[in-house]
Amino acid sequence: MKHIVSLDPTTYQRHALHGEDRVWSETNCYVDVLIEQIHALGFDPVAGLAFTLAIDFEVDQWTFFKYPHADLWQLYGFEIQEMNPWHTLAEHVERQVAAGRPVLVELDSCYLPDTQGTTYHTEHVKSTVSVNSISVAERAMGYFHGQSYYQVDGDDFDRLFQTDGLVHERMLPPYVEYIKRHHTPTTLDAETLTHRSLASLRHQCALIPEHNPFSLFIEAFSRELPDLKAAGMSHFHLYSFATLRQFGACYALAETYLNWLDQRTNLPFADAASAFGRISLAAKTLQFQLARAIARDKPLDLTALEQMAGDWQQAVDQVRTLMRE
Repeated sequence: MKHIVSLDPTTYQRHALHGEDRVWSETNCYVDVLIEQIHALGFDPVAGLAFTLAIDFEVDQWTFFKYPHADLWQLYGFEIQEMNPWHTLAEHVERQVAAGRPVLVELDSCYLPDTQGTTYHTEHVKSTVSVNSISVAERAMGYFHGQSYYQVDGDDFDRLFQTDGLVHERMLPPYVEYIKRHHTPTTLDAETLTHRSLASLRHQCALIPEHNPFSLFIEAFSRELPDLKAAGMSHFHLYSFATLRQFGACYALAETYLNWLDQRTNLPFADAASAFGRISLAAKTLQFQLARAIARDKPLDLTALEQMAGDWQQAVDQVRTLMRE
């Protein structure tokens, strides 16, 4: 078995960002796997969360937030490169892992055992995993996905990598990246990491929307609500993932990040962190309320969104002021 870090899925200790006490236990597939991959390689993934402040309402959905490649390089020495598969996918992944490079690959979650109870053996949905160990000969792979570290083997391994051909006609070649590591955790002390994180935050401050994204979202949400009710619960899950869950989970990370800076610098970020935390919690509550409104065809009070708009403005104004000082 080729591996980067020797890990056992039964004993792996996931990062606190995926702790049971989190309002949003998962964010999105790309950020979740990188949180755990960064953690497993000995770094602190919280230091790279400055990007969570700069998301926006993108006309009909909230930003699908990700760790910027530039920040991964600056903070952790990770260079992200796209893979151009010319051989079988499993062989490529094994070669990169043998070279010490984690591989980020979109796979069909229908064959990922950790999705038991959701999509496992029931639904074909692509999802990004980060491969830490693999053996093509043994038909086995250890991978980060969602909140933790898992292993897949046997027939599921074959179907994931299409070793016997296409599992179904709609399967497309996956998007694949690999991580080249340019320094080790021992070369990065806490002071340097904090300094680099603040540099990332200054850059992200320039990307924070000048307008209040909640003003645009309130208008769009109000307009789309009748159609959401008519479309039913299956459509609700798609809509919620693209909107309430995206900004709710993102601002939960922003709260953690600003509290992390508050504890490591002489800059008072705590109030801004609390404002983002209120948005995150309110988004979770509104998600449940929207589900009930759709299931029972009941009216929905959008007052909470007005409060979110105020909390967002308070938070970004405070962060901008601190970064100018």
